[in-house]
Amino acid sequence: MLIGGAVAVVAIVVAAVVLLSGGSPAPAASSPSDESTVAGVLAPDPASAAEQYLKAFAAGDADGASRLTDDPSGSAAALRDAWATLRPTGVQAKVGQVGAAAGNKASAAYTTTWTLGAGHVWSYDGTFDVVQSGSEWRVHWTLAVLQPKLQAGQRLVVATSAGDEPVVVDRDGKPILVTGPGGTRAADGAAFPLLQSALTGQVHATASDSFAVERVDTAGKNLETLFGKTTSGVQALKSTLSAGVESAAQSAVDGFGGKALIVAIQPSTGGILAVAQNAAAGTGPSALSGLYAPGSTFKIATATAALEAGIATPDASLPCPLTARIGTRTISNEGFDLGTVPMHRAFAKSCNTTFGTLASQLPADGLAKAASQYGLNADFDIPGVATEAGKVVAAAGADEQVEDGIGQGTVQVSPFGEALMAATVAAGKAVTPSLWSDPDLATKVSTRYTAPPAGVLASVRTMMREVVTGGTATGLSRSGTVFGKTGTAQFGSGAEAHGWFTGYRGDVAFVVFLEGANDSGPAVTLGAKFLAGVK
Repeated sequence: MLIGGAVAVVAIVVAAVVLLSGGSPAPAASSPSDESTVAGVLAPDPASAAEQYLKAFAAGDADGASRLTDDPSGSAAALRDAWATLRPTGVQAKVGQVGAAAGNKASAAYTTTWTLGAGHVWSYDGTFDVVQSGSEWRVHWTLAVLQPKLQAGQRLVVATSAGDEPVVVDRDGKPILVTGPGGTRAADGAAFPLLQSALTGQVHATASDSFAVERVDTAGKNLETLFGKTTSGVQALKSTLSAGVESAAQSAVDGFGGKALIVAIQPSTGGILAVAQNAAAGTGPSALSGLYAPGSTFKIATATAALEAGIATPDASLPCPLTARIGTRTISNEGFDLGTVPMHRAFAKSCNTTFGTLASQLPADGLAKAASQYGLNADFDIPGVATEAGKVVAAAGADEQVEDGIGQGTVQVSPFGEALMAATVAAGKAVTPSLWSDPDLATKVSTRYTAPPAGVLASVRTMMREVVTGGTATGLSRSGTVFGKTGTAQFGSGAEAHGWFTGYRGDVAFVVFLEGANDSGPAVTLGAKFLAGVK
């Protein structure tokens, strides 16, 4: 218990946590071991209330800290906002003198120290009231509990410029993020919702001495600089993103009624051009790391494995019956029987029976090796974002291999991985995806890959072109010289399916993924809408 002039110290240093969308610590979920914040056991006296609140606050536990106040909802929102905005690498909170209770109220002094990156340590003193509610004591919430000068309707922001200046630009030098009075925000007309946190976090991580914490009003107007200073001449970080490609991608997905995602990569450089999800797809990083069954888009890998193994050539005559019994599995097409056709025709029409049969003739690790040649088992460390391309391992048995060959079974690929696969076909070599042009922010390759041989890729390109000119993606035939592959992948009970299109045009490789669309047709339509907006 803290009484009179006794001083207790709560010093919790919180390590920075890098999220899929960006590099910032966030208010943590309640710890099951913290009885004061989970089990509902609140403080029996003013000193305990102050100590427990500051302990939870310093740990970034917004939920736990807020439950120790008399305004849980309002305090949780303000605490989350402060942590997300300041993005501290460490926080310390110390309880100072706690006055004797007068009636149902006591006053507690505190010191808070934020570490906001190298050379940016901000410390201040304040006081807050602790009030009694029955047998329990709670911190009386006002914004002054967070920072003594904050008043209702105000918030804290970070600024690295005295006036609005670009801090992140796209590949063409167009502003993506600007900073100035009111903090860092998206530039007008440049919205990268899924990457905002990643971009902002990298700005903070590389910030110069021009750095300030400001108190702003509801309109973002700077009322007072509380810490640091801002100077002009901020050096903007150059990203690989394209504001134009992102706008086309976001416009395409926003116009779709279901869950829609688009990822675009430049094959020649590996630069990520766009990452877009609509509101129905949520705010999680599904486009970059969500793993799904790829359906018939995986026939790119199956065809590659068959070509490399010498099982077939693009012109080899292969049966494409309506159904085929392969081992103990019965594989069927979507209502069509082509008879005997060249492999390239079976690919263009996405014949499951043909490619299930080819898969059954491959070595157990044949599909995994082919998938690895497209980067689906590669691993990259891209500053600011977390990605996962896919997970394709050797089949556990013959039946599983047949299912894997048509993109079902255990095969898992992300939209990011599908775009990487298309970029590899287009580039004719392994592609290293990147988000930044600055060499200091170059992608680190943890698991490398080597693309298929040039002759195999030439055959795959020819087959992918036929998909558009006379196969399952003719809806893109008026969108220029497009190469690609469609896919429909069942999931869950099998009653629903995802819709895919992956491919490229010129130096833009892209994927359209529609979760639960039950058909690849809408993905083709969305792909055409996207390409119509790409100049």
